Amino acid sequence: MPASVLLGCDFSSAPTPRKTIVLAIGELHPGRVQLVRLVHFPSLLDFSEWLKQDQSWVGAFDLPFGLPRELVQTLGWPTDWAGCMAHYSALSREQIRQAFAAFCQARPVGGKFAHRATDGPAGSSPSMKWVNPPVAFMMHAGVPLLLQAGATLPGLHQGGEPLKIALEGYPGLLAREVLGQRSYKADDKARQTPERLIARKDLITALEHGHTRLGLRLKLSHAQRDALADDARGDALDAVLCLMQAAWAQTRHDAGDTRYGLPAQMDPLEGWIVSA
Repeated sequence: MPASVLLGCDFSSAPTPRKTIVLAIGELHPGRVQLVRLVHFPSLLDFSEWLKQDQSWVGAFDLPFGLPRELVQTLGWPTDWAGCMAHYSALSREQIRQAFAAFCQARPVGGKFAHRATDGPAGSSPSMKWVNPPVAFMMHAGVPLLLQAGATLPGLHQGGEPLKIALEGYPGLLAREVLGQRSYKADDKARQTPERLIARKDLITALEHGHTRLGLRLKLSHAQRDALADDARGDALDAVLCLMQAAWAQTRHDAGDTRYGLPAQMDPLEGWIVSA
């Protein structure tokens, strides 16, 4: 059986040559995931052109694929996923910020944001957050690129051929399972501490030994292991964590699950984080 092409993506809504979109490309073998290479994209255009290539893959992308139903209904936006995303992508970032800020302002302290059903089990930020991290803008930038590439988003959108399966990934889900509350990355140089380096090494070791809920082992070369440990921002490691989630989804599909491990009761507007 040929190895499946797998992708794990650490996404940025405003990539630069210094802070790139990172794509981990791998292959699934029985019980293990081989990291083939890491690819860096300094612009959204570069990333979009790569996605449009004529090839099949299964990928987990670290950006939300949907908004909370409560938010969409309150704002009076279309409640079907395609209509909602078309409306959302037509807005400017400033229009999104204003709409979401007004929504939050009308709500009580401690409950400002609306959440998706997946946020609880995944431990993820609400997909309407526009700062720290700006996941609302990541969705605004990223989902249209996946649709333009002809990707299928299981449970949300049927794409074309070749079959490109895009799933919502979240590296924090796997990282927390291994490290608890220990931090393993920081964008700010002053916070790139020896403790965070040790945490990255512990996380990589756990992945290599298959010590996560996914039951898959990560296969790395010595150079790859060093590169992941040395990346103090954690972008490459986040891409690899998403790669492991994509591999788990592929194993579910290989076992007969047409939804790639997504729950049958998933809200078709909100979406779901794979493996949550």
